[in-house]
Amino acid sequence: MMLDQVNPDEATISLPTRALRDGAWNYRGDRLNAIWQNEPPIVCGVDIRVARGRATGEPLEKLTAPPSLPKAPMQPSETGGKKMEDPDRLTVSLEPRFTFQRFIVGKPNELGYACARRVAESPAAQGFNPLFLHGGVGLGKTHLMHAIGWELDAQRNERPYSVIYMSAERFMYQFIASIRNQSTIEFKEQLRNVDVLMVDDLQFLIGKDNTQEEFFHTFNALVDAGKQIVVSADKSPSDLSGLEDRLRTRLGCGMVADLHATTFELRIAILEAKAAEAAAHIMPKVLEFLAQRIISSRKLRFAKVVDG
Repeated sequence: MMLDQVNPDEATISLPTRALRDGAWNYRGDRLNAIWQNEPPIVCGVDIRVARGRATGEPLEKLTAPPSLPKAPMQPSETGGKKMEDPDRLTVSLEPRFTFQRFIVGKPNELGYACARRVAESPAAQGFNPLFLHGGVGLGKTHLMHAIGWELDAQRNERPYSVIYMSAERFMYQFIASIRNQSTIEFKEQLRNVDVLMVDDLQFLIGKDNTQEEFFHTFNALVDAGKQIVVSADKSPSDLSGLEDRLRTRLGCGMVADLHATTFELRIAILEAKAAEAAAHIMPKVLEFLAQRIISSRKLRFAKVVDG
């Protein structure tokens, strides 16, 4: 990664390939913007480009920041198991591992799983709009939201839904960018014309009043139009005290599903699934040892002993 230039409007960073550039935007774009906007000299945003043709003096290939929002239903994606990398249809790429088939269901998360399945099968069904998933870090909220996106994509030939999945942080930065670029009308239209909007980590909007107001109006427009909203946060709507009362009320008017901390039995099942995926034979006593000591499901994901 190379820092090309810094001016009052933006900092420009170059990477050698398109894949690295896209990966940086998908997983670090929001964080890079946040860092630069808090550092002197303050810049409005970060632009990441492909450093193609540096030796011959050719111009850098620019990626407009942030990536554009969906303008049409998802089209057939010949991904071959790779991530969906089309920024015109999904603001953030879906993680290929996060499907319903790979979600290990147990008593702590069975309600959230069942609700997510219902939404994927019938978006905007009565009583399930909005769907609010809440729980601690690493309990499967993001996994279920990605799984909804993959399930809708798998059924695209029968029901071509347009979908946006994004973090609340990205929602805020795109809203700010639309104000800076005098494109707020386009921003509103793009968000309010999708069939399914999924916003992750809504607690990020606490204390950000203007962004909360924009999200509230987007929320109302979509629900009133019979479109599906899926939201996740670390707490239930009633416990998100930093959000406006009217927004908390609206968030709780559909289905609220809590994902509880994993039990010993669920951790065993997760470890067994990881071992099966890696074609590794792990002695039951070893799995029990790990399940007793790796209490957090977030830590379960890093248990590389199972993956070899």
